[in-house]
Amino acid sequence: MREASVDKLHIFVIMFLVSLVMSVQSPIFAPYAASLGASSVLIGIMLSIAAFANLTGNLIAGPLSDRFGKKGFIALSLFLSGCLFLAHALVSDSTSLLVVRTLNGLSLAFLIPSALALLSGYAKNSRQQGKNIAIMGILGTIASIIAPIIGGQLGALIGYANTYYVIGASLLLTSLYTAKFLQEKQGIIAIRQAQQLGIKQVITMPNLQIVFLTAFAVMYIHGVIIYEVPYLTVERGLSTATTGVLFSFMGIGTFASSSLFFINRFDPTKRMMFGLFGMSMSIFTILNALVTLPISLFLLGFFFGIMMPAMATGITDAVSSEGHGRAFGVMSAVNSLGMISSSFITGVTRDLVSPYFIAFLIGMAVLILVGYAKIKMQVSHTDRLPQHY
Repeated sequence: MREASVDKLHIFVIMFLVSLVMSVQSPIFAPYAASLGASSVLIGIMLSIAAFANLTGNLIAGPLSDRFGKKGFIALSLFLSGCLFLAHALVSDSTSLLVVRTLNGLSLAFLIPSALALLSGYAKNSRQQGKNIAIMGILGTIASIIAPIIGGQLGALIGYANTYYVIGASLLLTSLYTAKFLQEKQGIIAIRQAQQLGIKQVITMPNLQIVFLTAFAVMYIHGVIIYEVPYLTVERGLSTATTGVLFSFMGIGTFASSSLFFINRFDPTKRMMFGLFGMSMSIFTILNALVTLPISLFLLGFFFGIMMPAMATGITDAVSSEGHGRAFGVMSAVNSLGMISSSFITGVTRDLVSPYFIAFLIGMAVLILVGYAKIKMQVSHTDRLPQHY
């Protein structure tokens, strides 16, 4: 029992370090790309292509991690990403940055599906699963509060390129920690052909379709924020330290909701719908300047913190542990698709229509679809019940 707790602790430490290091770059990428000559459209394309590479890798990662285990893929992903972040610091033009960014998106594809699938092996039921994901969310959120401030300050003090050296070296050290300390909770599962859960089956399961639809909307909204807030440094001449502080408000909101463990007792679909409605309304406040930007970002982060454990629990409730890698792989691919769409659409249309307006429409449209799908599933379940006359 104690050994299992120690092994689980290593997962939390690794994901905290990854979240910390990866979030350091959030306030500096857009201004760094702009300093290399990238236009707003090209920055959007960079984010989109990186997410597309991540999507492609996610679909490959799920089945492979189910078959061959998770630890090796996590360590390898971190090592390659560390090398590629070092390469970020060495590029001299926007084209080279685009190539490096794309390769990095591919290298990170195995990380999140493998980590979530590995963590799911430590939960005996839905409530424990929700708690584990919530703890992971809290740690990631603490990192997301601290890291943008660190990234903004590093960008201002030592420059963008040197900041990427720090990011790359940190990820390489984390990959070594992973290789030494992380243990597989479950042995590699040999699945008979008849028992295999294919990608097509995962995509067509009604319960999972609700999760995937919600994940797309969440990441679309998140992608708009990731694009627009750092771009304030380009448009308004703000310091990267300022945008780092703005991102921290979102992290504080996520921390606040992730700490409410009692929320995990509620049905995950209801939590997803509540969280998506809250994120859409938060975007609406930004669109109409109803409150200050820090408050809007805090609210976005709060509802985002409700969503993430709910989506993970929705997956583990719908499929057995043998299919967790595939299911989380598809969800990561859908997340990437949301980022691809938001980054590209925002970069192309931001001079014509507010990206926040489009994000609000997508959030509300998906909320309606999810509500309809939930009602349809309940009606279908009622029809299958035996009738007594």
